[in-house]
Order: sequence, then structure tokens, then C-alpha cells
Amino acid sequence: MPRLSKLEIRKDVLQSAVEAMASTVGEVTSIVTGAVRDVAASVGGLATELFELRDSAQRAAEDGADPDDASD
Repeated sequence: MPRLSKLEIRKDVLQSAVEAMASTVGEVTSIVTGAVRDVAASVGGLATELFELRDSAQRAAEDGADPDDASD
């Protein structure tokens, strides 16, 4: 079995290190992308709720009802 030269060993170590870094960057990118997507969805949901609350308050005001009155 032939022995590996120091240069070939260094090349193999560098190659493995670059592969490990690329995998880690890919994983972190995926995590960050998912987090950004989730935050955007949450903020969008909040905005929708706020629009619905505003519309309800406007309808209540048009009907002459007090929107702060919780009694039915």
C-alpha cells in the first residue's frame, strides 16, 4: 500500500474542512431562511388581525354602538 505524501494529506484535510464548512453554511442558511419566513408570516398575521379589528371598530361606530362596550 503506497504511503500518502504530506502534501496529499494536507489536501485531503483542506478538502474535508471546506466540505464541512459548506455543509454548515448551508444548514445555517436554511435555518435563517426558515426563521425569516416564519417572522414574515407572523407579522403578516398580526397585520391582518389589526385590519380586521379596525374594520370591526368602524362598523360598530357606523352602527352607533360603543366598541368598548363588551356587554351583549
